[in-house]
Amino acid sequence: MDEKTEDIEIRLLLEAILRAYHYDFRGYSMASMKRRLVQAREHFGVPTFSRLQELVLHDAATLPRLISFLTVQVSDFFRDPDYFRAIRESVVPHLRTYPSLKVWVAGCSAGEELYSLAILFREEGLEERTLFYGTDISPEALARAEAGVYAMDRIPTFTRNHRASGGKSSLSDYYTAAYGSAVFDRSLRRRAVFSDHSLVTDAVFAEVQLVSCRNVMIYFDRGLQDRAVGLFKDSLARKGFLGLGAKESLRFSSHADAFADFVREERIYQKRGEW
Repeated sequence: MDEKTEDIEIRLLLEAILRAYHYDFRGYSMASMKRRLVQAREHFGVPTFSRLQELVLHDAATLPRLISFLTVQVSDFFRDPDYFRAIRESVVPHLRTYPSLKVWVAGCSAGEELYSLAILFREEGLEERTLFYGTDISPEALARAEAGVYAMDRIPTFTRNHRASGGKSSLSDYYTAAYGSAVFDRSLRRRAVFSDHSLVTDAVFAEVQLVSCRNVMIYFDRGLQDRAVGLFKDSLARKGFLGLGAKESLRFSSHADAFADFVREERIYQKRGEW
């Protein structure tokens, strides 16, 4: 099948997903979307994207599995430790001035980033005054995040990252090992809410002091990136903080003027007081 026909099929598939299930992937990078849909097509054993569309429309159970292909679910505890060290050393002193805090991890995947922040906030004495929101569009990812169970072979990486981030305790204090898995302490979820939320279609749901959305917007086209940044701007309290991934920037956003560089090298921004 020629590439032009495949591109037409993909656009029709994404339109069908939007109309049938209200998930909008049309603003995602086409090249990235195509790579993921090729993997999904092979997984479901269908020869064309049109057949994949037929499967999605006539078997609702297909959608959650397809979404797991369309969203990137790759993370680690304290991934990019210097980012978390910057949160600890530069952002936390400002957050201490608030009597209560809300933190939004947008695109939380299987929960690694949210639990990292919960551990960091516990070590810094802020956990008890903080509510953590972890949102994603993947039901499977949210279920894994809620469970807080990770393969034991990932723990050495998690531990190194935690130490490099300036961790003040041992990561082993926060999990128990069972049957080849690490089960993280349920107390870390006591102040966490995991929920379905789309940066593409949904609105602001709370005023927060910190938004962490890392390595999500690199898969969006420019228009969708702009929508997401606008959502973060409207969610943040005055002087609140926004953390992005290492390859992400506000440079070309129409909302860039609402933010000032805070820790430039770690892509941490502060919302200006006049916004």
